[in-house]
Amino acid sequence: MTEEETKVVFEKLANYIGRNITFMVNNPDDPHVFRLQKDRVYYVKANVAKLATSIARKHLISLGICLGKFTKHGKFKLHITALPYLAKYAKYKVWIKENGEMPFLYGNHVLKAHVGKMSEDIPEHAGVIVFSMKDIPLGFGVSSKSTLEAKNLTPTGIVALRQADIGEYLREEDTLFT
Repeated sequence: MTEEETKVVFEKLANYIGRNITFMVNNPDDPHVFRLQKDRVYYVKANVAKLATSIARKHLISLGICLGKFTKHGKFKLHITALPYLAKYAKYKVWIKENGEMPFLYGNHVLKAHVGKMSEDIPEHAGVIVFSMKDIPLGFGVSSKSTLEAKNLTPTGIVALRQADIGEYLREEDTLFT
Protein backbone atom coordinates (compact mmCIF):
# COMPACT_ATOMS: atom_id res chain seq x y z
CA MET A 1 0.00 0.00 0.00
CA THR A 2 1.09 3.54 -0.60
CA GLU A 3 1.60 5.94 2.27
CA GLU A 4 -1.66 7.76 1.42
CA GLU A 5 -3.64 4.49 1.29
CA THR A 6 -2.17 3.40 4.61
CA LYS A 7 -3.13 6.72 6.17
CA VAL A 8 -6.74 6.41 4.93
CA VAL A 9 -7.04 2.84 6.25
CA PHE A 10 -5.56 3.71 9.65
CA GLU A 11 -7.80 6.76 10.03
CA LYS A 12 -10.88 4.62 9.39
CA LEU A 13 -9.72 1.92 11.82
CA ALA A 14 -8.83 4.54 14.44
CA ASN A 15 -12.40 5.85 14.27
CA TYR A 16 -13.55 2.50 15.69
CA ILE A 17 -10.65 1.27 17.81
CA GLY A 18 -8.72 4.45 18.64
CA ARG A 19 -5.20 3.98 19.94
CA ASN A 20 -5.79 0.22 20.12
CA ILE A 21 -4.71 0.15 16.49
CA THR A 22 -1.18 -0.33 17.84
CA PHE A 23 -2.21 -3.82 19.00
CA MET A 24 -3.03 -4.71 15.40
CA VAL A 25 0.16 -3.21 13.98
CA ASN A 26 2.77 -3.96 16.66
CA ASN A 27 1.99 -7.40 18.03
CA PRO A 28 5.28 -9.29 18.46
CA ASP A 29 3.49 -12.50 19.60
CA ASP A 30 1.36 -12.67 16.43
CA PRO A 31 2.81 -10.38 13.74
CA HIS A 32 0.40 -9.29 11.01
CA VAL A 33 0.76 -7.05 7.96
CA PHE A 34 -1.64 -5.12 5.76
CA ARG A 35 -1.74 -6.02 2.08
CA LEU A 36 -3.58 -4.47 -0.84
CA GLN A 37 -4.89 -6.90 -3.46
CA LYS A 38 -6.76 -5.18 -6.27
CA ASP A 39 -8.90 -2.67 -4.34
CA ARG A 40 -9.23 -4.67 -1.10
CA VAL A 41 -7.13 -4.37 2.05
CA TYR A 42 -6.27 -7.59 3.85
CA TYR A 43 -4.94 -8.17 7.36
CA VAL A 44 -2.59 -11.13 7.05
CA LYS A 45 -0.26 -13.10 9.29
CA ALA A 46 3.29 -12.09 8.36
CA ASN A 47 4.43 -15.66 7.63
CA VAL A 48 1.41 -16.26 5.35
CA ALA A 49 2.13 -13.02 3.49
CA LYS A 50 5.68 -14.22 2.84
CA LEU A 51 4.41 -17.55 1.51
CA ALA A 52 1.91 -15.78 -0.74
CA THR A 53 4.70 -14.05 -2.64
CA SER A 54 5.23 -17.33 -4.51
CA ILE A 55 1.77 -16.94 -6.12
CA ALA A 56 1.34 -14.56 -9.04
CA ARG A 57 -0.84 -11.55 -8.13
CA LYS A 58 -3.28 -12.24 -10.95
CA HIS A 59 -3.93 -15.74 -9.57
CA LEU A 60 -4.31 -14.61 -5.95
CA ILE A 61 -7.98 -14.16 -5.08
CA SER A 62 -7.89 -13.53 -1.33
CA LEU A 63 -5.35 -13.39 1.44
CA GLY A 64 -6.07 -13.25 5.18
CA ILE A 65 -8.97 -11.23 6.59
CA CYS A 66 -10.52 -8.63 4.29
CA LEU A 67 -10.81 -5.41 6.30
CA GLY A 68 -12.46 -3.43 3.56
CA LYS A 69 -12.04 -1.93 0.14
CA PHE A 70 -11.19 1.30 -1.57
CA THR A 71 -13.95 2.92 -3.59
CA LYS A 72 -13.38 4.39 -7.03
CA HIS A 73 -13.06 7.80 -5.38
CA GLY A 74 -10.25 6.67 -3.05
CA LYS A 75 -12.33 6.38 0.12
CA PHE A 76 -11.99 3.30 2.32
CA LYS A 77 -15.09 1.33 3.32
CA LEU A 78 -14.85 -1.24 6.11
CA HIS A 79 -16.45 -4.62 5.45
CA ILE A 80 -18.31 -6.76 7.93
CA THR A 81 -15.41 -9.22 7.72
CA ALA A 82 -13.39 -6.74 9.84
CA LEU A 83 -15.85 -7.12 12.74
CA PRO A 84 -13.84 -9.65 14.82
CA TYR A 85 -10.90 -7.24 15.04
CA LEU A 86 -13.03 -4.16 15.54
CA ALA A 87 -14.94 -5.91 18.35
CA LYS A 88 -11.76 -7.14 20.00
CA TYR A 89 -10.21 -3.67 20.19
CA ALA A 90 -13.39 -1.54 20.29
CA LYS A 91 -13.25 1.86 21.93
CA TYR A 92 -17.01 2.54 22.08
CA LYS A 93 -19.69 -0.12 22.38
CA VAL A 94 -23.47 -0.28 22.25
CA TRP A 95 -25.38 -3.33 23.49
CA ILE A 96 -28.84 -3.89 22.08
CA LYS A 97 -31.70 -5.77 23.67
CA GLU A 98 -32.99 -9.01 22.22
CA ASN A 99 -35.99 -7.26 20.65
CA GLY A 100 -33.62 -4.98 18.71
CA GLU A 101 -31.32 -7.64 17.30
CA MET A 102 -33.46 -8.70 14.34
CA PRO A 103 -34.26 -5.17 13.15
CA PHE A 104 -30.54 -4.36 13.28
CA LEU A 105 -29.60 -7.57 11.44
CA TYR A 106 -32.12 -6.71 8.73
CA GLY A 107 -30.19 -3.52 8.02
CA ASN A 108 -31.88 -0.94 10.26
CA HIS A 109 -30.23 1.62 12.52
CA VAL A 110 -30.04 1.22 16.32
CA LEU A 111 -33.00 2.90 18.02
CA LYS A 112 -33.05 4.21 21.59
CA ALA A 113 -35.77 1.68 22.50
CA HIS A 114 -33.42 -1.18 21.53
CA VAL A 115 -30.37 0.00 23.50
CA GLY A 116 -29.66 -2.09 26.59
CA LYS A 117 -26.52 -0.20 27.59
CA MET A 118 -23.75 1.79 26.00
CA SER A 119 -20.23 2.95 26.75
CA GLU A 120 -19.86 6.19 28.65
CA ASP A 121 -18.56 9.31 26.92
CA ILE A 122 -19.30 8.26 23.33
CA PRO A 123 -18.96 11.43 21.24
CA GLU A 124 -21.23 12.24 18.33
CA HIS A 125 -20.15 10.68 15.00
CA ALA A 126 -17.76 8.19 16.63
CA GLY A 127 -17.42 4.62 15.45
CA VAL A 128 -19.31 2.16 17.67
CA ILE A 129 -19.44 -1.60 17.74
CA VAL A 130 -22.91 -3.09 18.26
CA PHE A 131 -23.16 -6.11 20.54
CA SER A 132 -26.03 -8.29 21.70
CA MET A 133 -26.67 -8.36 25.45
CA LYS A 134 -24.77 -11.69 25.42
CA ASP A 135 -21.62 -9.87 24.16
CA ILE A 136 -21.85 -11.24 20.63
CA PRO A 137 -20.65 -8.66 18.08
CA LEU A 138 -23.45 -7.97 15.60
CA GLY A 139 -22.04 -5.12 13.55
CA PHE A 140 -20.75 -1.60 13.63
CA GLY A 141 -21.89 1.90 12.90
CA VAL A 142 -21.52 5.57 13.74
CA SER A 143 -23.08 7.24 16.77
CA SER A 144 -25.70 9.79 15.79
CA LYS A 145 -25.70 11.40 19.24
CA SER A 146 -23.32 11.53 22.18
CA THR A 147 -24.06 9.35 25.21
CA LEU A 148 -25.60 12.28 27.10
CA GLU A 149 -27.80 13.32 24.15
CA ALA A 150 -28.86 9.71 23.53
CA LYS A 151 -30.27 9.43 27.05
CA ASN A 152 -32.72 12.24 26.24
CA LEU A 153 -33.92 10.79 22.93
CA THR A 154 -37.42 9.48 22.33
CA PRO A 155 -37.70 5.68 22.02
CA THR A 156 -37.79 5.97 18.21
CA GLY A 157 -34.70 8.19 18.06
CA ILE A 158 -31.64 6.82 16.28
CA VAL A 159 -28.66 6.21 18.56
CA ALA A 160 -26.30 4.65 15.99
CA LEU A 161 -26.33 4.66 12.22
CA ARG A 162 -25.68 1.17 10.88
CA GLN A 163 -22.62 0.76 8.66
CA ALA A 164 -22.47 -3.06 8.55
CA ASP A 165 -24.04 -6.03 10.32
CA ILE A 166 -23.61 -9.79 10.25
CA GLY A 167 -26.87 -10.12 8.33
CA GLU A 168 -24.89 -8.97 5.29
CA TYR A 169 -23.37 -12.42 5.00
CA LEU A 170 -26.81 -13.60 3.86
CA ARG A 171 -28.22 -10.46 2.24
CA GLU A 172 -25.15 -9.82 0.09
CA GLU A 173 -23.63 -13.26 -0.27
CA ASP A 174 -23.41 -12.93 -4.07
CA THR A 175 -21.49 -9.65 -4.04
CA LEU A 176 -19.66 -9.59 -0.70
CA PHE A 177 -16.47 -11.20 -1.97
CA THR A 178 -16.49 -10.12 -5.61
